[in-house]
Formats: sequence, C-alpha cells, structure tokens
Amino acid sequence: MQSLPSRAHDTPELRKGRGAFFTPPEISSFITEWAIRSADEAVLEPSCGEASFLLPAGERLRALTPGDLFPGALHGIEVHEPSARQARQLLTEAGFAAEVRVGDFFDVEPEPVFDAVVGNPPYIRYQNFGGELRAKALRTALSQGVRLTRLASSWAAFVIHAARFLKPGGRLGLVLPAELLTVNYAAPVRRFLLKRFAKVRLVMFEELVFPGVLEEVVLLLAEGTGSADCFEVYQAEDLSDLANLDRKGWSGFTPEGGGKWTAALLTANAFAEYQSLVQGGSFCDLLGWGETYLGAVTGNNRYFTLKADEVRARRMPQSALLRISPPGSRHLRGLTFTDAAWEQASKSGTACHMFYPVGDRLGVAVQKYIDEGEAAGVHEAYKCQVRSPWWRVPVVPVPDLLLTYMDHDRPRLITNAAKVAHLNSLYGVSLKPQHRQLGRDLLPIASLNSVTLLGAEMVGRSYGGGLLKLEPKEADLLPVPTPDATSDAAQQLRALRPQLATWLRRGKLANAVDLVDSVLLRGRLGVSEARIDVLRQARELLFSRRTTRGRGMRGKG
Repeated sequence: MQSLPSRAHDTPELRKGRGAFFTPPEISSFITEWAIRSADEAVLEPSCGEASFLLPAGERLRALTPGDLFPGALHGIEVHEPSARQARQLLTEAGFAAEVRVGDFFDVEPEPVFDAVVGNPPYIRYQNFGGELRAKALRTALSQGVRLTRLASSWAAFVIHAARFLKPGGRLGLVLPAELLTVNYAAPVRRFLLKRFAKVRLVMFEELVFPGVLEEVVLLLAEGTGSADCFEVYQAEDLSDLANLDRKGWSGFTPEGGGKWTAALLTANAFAEYQSLVQGGSFCDLLGWGETYLGAVTGNNRYFTLKADEVRARRMPQSALLRISPPGSRHLRGLTFTDAAWEQASKSGTACHMFYPVGDRLGVAVQKYIDEGEAAGVHEAYKCQVRSPWWRVPVVPVPDLLLTYMDHDRPRLITNAAKVAHLNSLYGVSLKPQHRQLGRDLLPIASLNSVTLLGAEMVGRSYGGGLLKLEPKEADLLPVPTPDATSDAAQQLRALRPQLATWLRRGKLANAVDLVDSVLLRGRLGVSEARIDVLRQARELLFSRRTTRGRGMRGKG
C-alpha cells in the first residue's frame, strides 16, 4: 500500500507515543458491518486517526441506502491535527460528507445521539500516561461511577467515555488490548460493560493480527441497554476467520464480580472441573501458606553482583558480600537450591555474590570499589539516588522458598536450602511458622499437579515472547494443595522425590506432573483419569495459545 502524504513526518515513534496504531481493514470493516444496521444511523469514531473506521462506515451506509447518506451520518474526533486533516481529505475523496473535529476526546461533552460508536482507542501504557491527561481520563470514568486506578492504561477510561455517546440501545464496537480479560486494573471496566449493556460479545484471535505490534487484541461488540448476566466469546484463528463468525458457535461465560475473564478461553466443562477442585477444600491460594515478596532491587545488577573470580581479584572481604541466588532463574530447574548447587554456580562463573558492606569501617578494597562505582556513574541511577548511602542495597528477609515469576512453561517453587538472599528477578515465599517445615519439604513437590499448572495460566498473563508472568498479587492467588492435603499425602510425595528430580532434570515436566497427580488427584481426591485429562487439555490450550503467539512475535522481530 502506498504511504499517505501526511505520514511523512509522522514516524512510528510519534504514533506510538500518542497510542496510535493503524487498524487492519478486515477488522474495521467487520466492526462497522456489525455496528451499522440501517441507512439512517449516526456513527462516531473517537480518536479517528485517518478515518480507519469512518471510511468503511460510509461504505456500509452507502450499501444500505439507494441515495445519498443523510446529513450528520459520520462524525470523528482526532487529537492529532495532521491526521484529522488527512481523514477529511480521504472521506471527501470517497464521496462522504463527514464532520471531523480536532481535539481531545476526553474534552468532548458527551451527547447520547449516536447509534454506533466504533474505533480503535489509543493504547498508552500507564508509565507514559500521566499528568493532566491521566487525571482527566480518571475524572471522566469516575463521573460514571467507575473508579480506575492510576495503573490503568488510556483505553480503560476511553471505553467508559465512549459508551456515553450512544443512544439507548446503541452499539459499541472497539478494538481493545487483551488486557481487558486479564489485568486487575481492568476489573472496573469489565463490571461496567456487563452492567451497562444488554449483550457483550468478544472476538479473540489465536494469532497476532496487528502487523509489527506485539499486543494481543480482542474485538468488543456491546449493544443494548441493561445488565448482561454473562458475556459471549468467539475464538477466531486469524482475520480470515471473521467471515465465519455467524456460522460458528459462541461460548457463554458468567464471571464472578470483576474477576478475570481468562476462563472464557476454556470449555464450560473444563472450567467447571477446575472450579470444583479449586473450591473443593483441598486447594488454597499460595497466600494460605505464607507471604510472597519481591527480591532486592539493586539499581544496577552489573555493578552490585560479583563473580567468584572478581571477588578474589579485588580481595573483597566476605564481610562486604552477601550470598545470593544468581540473577535470573535458569539455575532453578529442580525442587531444591542447595549449598552444592550454589557452589557449582559460583565455580561456573555465575555472579553469586552481592556487594553488601556492613558497618562503618569499610576497608581499602571496599572503598576502592565504591569509588569505581561513582566514577562510572552507578550512584546516579534512580534506585541508588533514593537511598543513603547509595551503595547499601536494602535487603529483604531470606525466603523459605524461591518462586520464579517469568517463565516459558510454569512458575516454579524451589526450596531455598542454601538460605541465600534473592534479587528482584525472583519472588521469595516466607512460610507461616506452622507450615514452614512441611512447606519447605513438600510444597515444591505438591505444586507439580495439573490443577496448579492450569491455575498458573488462569491467574497469570502472557507477555512478549510467549512468557507467562505472575504479578505479585497474582502469585498470591496461585492455587496449590492445602497444608492438610499435603500433610495427608506426605509419605507418598516424599517417595516421589528421586523420580521427580530425574524427570525435571531431563525437562520432562509432563512425566513429573503425572506422578504427583497419581498421589494427590487420583489417590487422595479420587479424581478420575478422564477428569484429569480435561484439566490437562485446558492447560495445554492456554499454554499453546501464548507460546504460539510468542513464536509469532519472535518471527516478527
């Protein structure tokens, strides 16, 4: 496609800064055809860019009427003046009379006069969504009784505001990030949609559909006025599958409050099996065992973590060092991180020490290292600037268990037998005193079951490259066997340890999980093989979904 003249000075960086991503025509055409149902309807595209939705909206209205479009049929709002100018030109060339105003959508006083509001809201992450713009968006949402947190990205308030422009019974068709289903800050938006509309439908894609963009999207199709008791989901493979939408079934899902909608990706049977086990008394949240917390934040791991040969070369005293689990999690593949494993990692050239002087008498080697850090500007990093002295990293308690939170396959619980400190590439778990002995011994084993593996996919979220990430509050919600269930099966679980270690060392997770399932699910809970297979297939569905997208992301790099 030939580039439009107005884009010459509108770089991808500038478009990304204001959250503008051009929509594939298959999506804009699909949404406008769904939203516009008669020739006399009025359509609004907020944040219209270069009329990605107004142009197919005009074509849709033209197809529905034998004559000219009625005056005032097409309206757009766009904050970027060159894009608004280009939108007007394109609409005029296509023979459509449209009103495109320049301005911030959140500054426009809503009038409920539109039959359809369609578009692709700007996607600005909360890190770049600040100042008066964020404050204005939050006020707009709050005016409708929806209280968003300051972690919300720009699209969240946009959805709330867009709904205010609809006539009673109108239709809202938007392209949204898949965060709608999974992130905690979107819970108020999920509640709002089900309360505001009579019917809420979502179209999801198994493949990435925005060229060059790593975000997964969903298509929101909401209509009518009144409270929907559920929402419906359609799983599309790719853009070409949109043509089959009316010929395929929709799956209904009834959420709990503002909870995540990830379960909508599962079959009704799989979700019911999962819920029955999670709520059946033999599983609890990880928080039931103890507190989860992030590791130490150094501000510069390259400086603050040291290898054994660096320690020797600098004659660094042991009093200035803290033994740590090395940065990252590649070394945590088994059930236990032992002193021997730490020694092996240190001998292999991994950074296993953290620079951590204590006391007031630093010594020559320590002071020299501090001086070198200042000469290199390490002290100017934000995390270093806000502490005094800059070189003393605040440490957190040594955890009973280490928990990986950014993984390809699953979050891993590992017994911290070496009693090392940990950095912020890991979470630590401090077990409750009454559960400490049992948890250190058996929780890493007990968590290798099909319910916990599926639960990780349910409470976590997919990140770039297909990684599964658990935010701190999500880690607390990871379903694991209760202390009572683990204690009841303690003897059988301990007997599995040698076999589990072998399977995990070989990368055979499924074999390890089958052993634990045989003790906990089949043995203790009497769960049939058919029911366990339902859980495994559900986990495989979610796992394959994110890893397939991850391969697509890497291919686009």
